[in-house]
Amino acid sequence: MMNSAVRVAGLTVVRGGHTVLHGLDLDVPAGSITGLLGPSGCGKTTLLRSIVGVQKTAGGQVEVLGREAGAAELRHRIGYVTQAPAVYDDLTVAENLRYFAAVLGAPPADPARVIEAVGLTGHGDARTAHLSGGQRARVSLATALLGSPELLVLDEPTVGLDPVLRQDLWQLFRGLADGGATLLVSSHVMDEAVRCDRLLLMREGRLLASDTPDGLLRRTGAADVDAAFLTLVGSTS
Repeated sequence: MMNSAVRVAGLTVVRGGHTVLHGLDLDVPAGSITGLLGPSGCGKTTLLRSIVGVQKTAGGQVEVLGREAGAAELRHRIGYVTQAPAVYDDLTVAENLRYFAAVLGAPPADPARVIEAVGLTGHGDARTAHLSGGQRARVSLATALLGSPELLVLDEPTVGLDPVLRQDLWQLFRGLADGGATLLVSSHVMDEAVRCDRLLLMREGRLLASDTPDGLLRRTGAADVDAAFLTLVGSTS
């Protein structure tokens, strides 16, 4: 059995009388990059929120790093990046990171380390409100890297970024995984699938597939993940 950083069994989420997640079962291997892919509105963010422990669930179990999701002892072991940048606009980049580092008890040198890691060297004194959308997203990512968490849960971290920066961030993600961290990265851009070790494909609150990129292509006979997704949709409709 694979060494899993996340185990989800029978996860069901209901909001406003509508079932958002339908009894999901999945594992996220430790020390890997797992891509969570699917169209907008398919339940990716709800699944990530459930893993982080901030989503009310209607049934099932979610185990993260050997603990129940949301357990207090996980707070310093998980880095979470939401779709909307979670930073203070009235503070500079460096002030944001020093604040969050103090909250987390991260090493004093960590703010400078993560600023460089996300490609914001030279912007430390810039007020966050004056940054571009992509730069603000990178500040949010930097906060999640503070303290070198064991698990990074990233909700569409590359949305709105130019191709060069997207490539740089994926190189960063690969380096983190090679160093032993586990990354769960959601995206609705299928071409990012090839950068992942394993894929979870979702549609309408259900898991269509859990496989490696190569395994998924072999299983469907498709030329790329986009075509594989459409093949799976056709086989389940």
